[in-house]
Amino acid sequence: RPGLAKMSAAEAARFFCTAGRGLEPFLAREVRARLGATEVDYVSGKVFFRAAAGPGELRKLRSGERLFLLLKKHSPLPVSGNKGKMLHEIKSLVIEEPKYWLDIISVWRKLYGHKGKEDNVSQENPLAPKRKSEEETNTASKRQKMEQVRAVVSEECQVEAGERCVVPERMSDQKCQIASKTSSEHLSKGSGENSTMNEQLSFSFRVSCRCSGAIAKIVTSQEIGRAVGIALVKQCGWRADLRNPDLEIFVHLNDIHSVVGIPLFRLPLANREYIKTAGLRSTVAWAMASLAEISAGARVLDPMCGLGTILLEAAREWPEACYWGADISDSQLEGADGNIRTAGLTDKIELLKASVKALPLPSESFDTVISDIPFGKKFKITTDAQLLPDILPEMERVLRVGGTIVLLLSQDLRKLMDGLTKCAGSDSPEATADGNSEAAPAKAPSVGGNSSSLASGVGESFLSRRHFGSLVPDGVFGVSLGKTDAFIYKYRKTSAAGNW
Repeated sequence: RPGLAKMSAAEAARFFCTAGRGLEPFLAREVRARLGATEVDYVSGKVFFRAAAGPGELRKLRSGERLFLLLKKHSPLPVSGNKGKMLHEIKSLVIEEPKYWLDIISVWRKLYGHKGKEDNVSQENPLAPKRKSEEETNTASKRQKMEQVRAVVSEECQVEAGERCVVPERMSDQKCQIASKTSSEHLSKGSGENSTMNEQLSFSFRVSCRCSGAIAKIVTSQEIGRAVGIALVKQCGWRADLRNPDLEIFVHLNDIHSVVGIPLFRLPLANREYIKTAGLRSTVAWAMASLAEISAGARVLDPMCGLGTILLEAAREWPEACYWGADISDSQLEGADGNIRTAGLTDKIELLKASVKALPLPSESFDTVISDIPFGKKFKITTDAQLLPDILPEMERVLRVGGTIVLLLSQDLRKLMDGLTKCAGSDSPEATADGNSEAAPAKAPSVGGNSSSLASGVGESFLSRRHFGSLVPDGVFGVSLGKTDAFIYKYRKTSAAGNW
């Protein structure tokens, strides 16, 4: 892209960040608020933005998954039945003049203060298994180099769910050296910056390709990755390295767009180093807390806290509030206590053993109640519909007037709760089932006029026209938990606890 070489670390760069389905509006709002991002736009699974931010600031994003330096974003490639023509189009999209890639590397290095790979892995989870000893690492490195000379490099490896990492077909060490030497000499003659270019051309790389939609019917991710990889070896003299590359090039082609980027961190942003035992997905927990309107001095309760993920995310983001977690399970409270200690938040979060059906807490003593109502494999409300009428009035009782309740519910729980509702009156604004509302009661995070205040597929009987006692609906958001979908519901208490 023009001007990349001129960009300094303080100037804005283009990025994109992947997000779980339904969390795109939350991430779009977060990059604006946290990074002062501009040109914010999102599609399913990705948020694009421009920001003048370094790795330290970018790591603070809480609702995103993987973060990339955006190289190219184009409309979908025209699909033809000729595989060779399609591969040529794809290579034309990714491959540029070598000077272009020098500019890319320059921007990438400026982001990392010229530390490169070292900084890229410096923030990995300290709770992860320890690395091999230095001697073992050196031995493995030597073995890897020998494998590159004597054996066929594996064509693909799993990088993460849905992605393939592909390297070019076998090239002898001699051929790689010739390609590197030829490219280096060619560029050096044109620019006169021999040492800099030779250093940058020594990069190792791998190509991660994800392909879906119409284009996937013509070419596979493996074929695309192989073609792009071979072209980069010939063009820039780089060498393929599946295990520990300096640079990973991400190519995603579908019916919506064609995107090329470079991952900025080895681990996803969603991997929290302060969580010892994982529970609810941290990005979803943060999104729930962001809806709770937590302010300094607020009292926040999770009456079914489990491992405490929601409390951890909230306490780290809004440390001036006071947090309480309750659970009936000793093992869950033990896990929550371990997480709280690991995160260094023992002075912020209090735990107590109690049933959500009979909380030993004064009425109207909390500003916010926020909870993940259990519906997983371990903890699940199955046929016991009578439990919900006990849970909701108790949450309502301990919440002050004007306070908010944020709940995570499954489809089944939504149906159970629907049976508990009562009409609030014919003058309530009516929400439609396709996710749009002409007069939605809550203004949800939105970008470019795209509101997500209502979740796709949620019927009107559960939304704007229904109240729970004194609790008035204030927004609902459909989110993905991987293999299952869920809904974040927000309610506001408008008066003293009503009748159920």
